[in-house]
Amino acid sequence: MKAWILRKGATSLDAMQLVEQEAPVAGAGEVLIRVRACSLNYRDQMIPLGLYMGGPVAQDIVPLSDGAGEVVAVGDGVTRFAVGDRVAGTFFQNWMDGPPNPAMGPALGAAGARGMLAQYVALPENGVVRIAQSLSFEEAACLPCAGVTAWNALMEGAHPVTAGEHVLVLGTGGVSLLALQIAKAAGAKVIATSGSDDKLARVAALGADDMIQYRTTPDWGVRAAALSGKSGVEHVVEVGGAGTLAQSIAAVGYAGEIALIGVLTREGNTSPHGLMFKGANLRGIFVGSRGMAERLNSFIDAHGIKPVIDKVFTLEEAKAAYAYQASPDLFGKVVIRL
Repeated sequence: MKAWILRKGATSLDAMQLVEQEAPVAGAGEVLIRVRACSLNYRDQMIPLGLYMGGPVAQDIVPLSDGAGEVVAVGDGVTRFAVGDRVAGTFFQNWMDGPPNPAMGPALGAAGARGMLAQYVALPENGVVRIAQSLSFEEAACLPCAGVTAWNALMEGAHPVTAGEHVLVLGTGGVSLLALQIAKAAGAKVIATSGSDDKLARVAALGADDMIQYRTTPDWGVRAAALSGKSGVEHVVEVGGAGTLAQSIAAVGYAGEIALIGVLTREGNTSPHGLMFKGANLRGIFVGSRGMAERLNSFIDAHGIKPVIDKVFTLEEAKAAYAYQASPDLFGKVVIRL
C-alpha cells in the first residue's frame, strides 16, 4: 500500500515521504479500514515543523488524525463493526464519553499513535465510529477533529446552544464554518468575522446573520455584543487563541461561554478579568470523545449539514494540500482523496 511517512525529528515538510509498505492486518479487537479520504487541520501544520506538543516526533509516523473509509476486515472479538461499514477514526482513541480525563489515550497522527494518511489503517474498534449516512467519504473526513471540536464547543457545555441565542465564530476555517452550520441548524443566530470581504459574502451565503470585517472594525468584540441586541452573545467559538481572547471577552454576554480551542496562537492580552463582571465562562476545548462524534454524526444526518470543502487533492499531492491549507485562501476544509 501507499502511505505518507513523516520522518523522526522532522522540522519541515521535506521530511515527509510517500512510500510503499506492507498493509497492516486487523489484530484482535481491531478493524482494518480502507481509507478513502483524509482532511487537514491546523494541528497537522505544526507536527511536521516540530512545533506540536513534545516537539519534533521521536519516531517515524503516518500523519493526519482525520480519515474516513470502509471496513475491509475485522479481527477476533470485534462486535461493533462488520465488513462494509462506512467509518472514521476518532481523534482520541480511548476517550469514549464524558469529560476530558487523563486516560484519553493517543491522538491519531502524532507521535505514539497511528495516522490516517495511508491506504489502509488498522484501529481498535473502540476508536472508530460510523459516519453519517448522508455524507460522502470526503465530507465525513472533515469531522473527526474540526467537526467534533465545533460540536463540543457548542453542544457539550453546561448550556448547549438553543434557538434564538447568538453565536460568534471567528474566521472561516474548518472549525468556524462547521460551528456556523451546527449553530444555524440549532436555530441560533450567527455573527461571523473575517478580514476578507469576499469571505464574509461567502459566510453570509452559508447563513450567517451578521458579519464583521475585523480589519476595518478593530473593536469587533464590542460590535458583536451590540449586534446581539443583548449584553453580548451567549457563545463564542474562540479559534484565534490569546491573540483574540480580549475581543471575545468583550463580545460574550452575561453568563455566556467562550469555548477556547486548543493549539492556537498565544499572543496578546490573556487576562480573564473581564469575565468576572459578566459571570461568563471560559471552557477549554481539545477536540472531544467518541460519544461526541456519534452525536455529531446523528445531528448531521437529522439536519442535512454538508461540511464546506474548499479543495480536494490526490494522495500524491499531499504536500500541495498542506501548502494550500496554510494559505490565506483557505475557506473551510482541505481534503486528500485516496
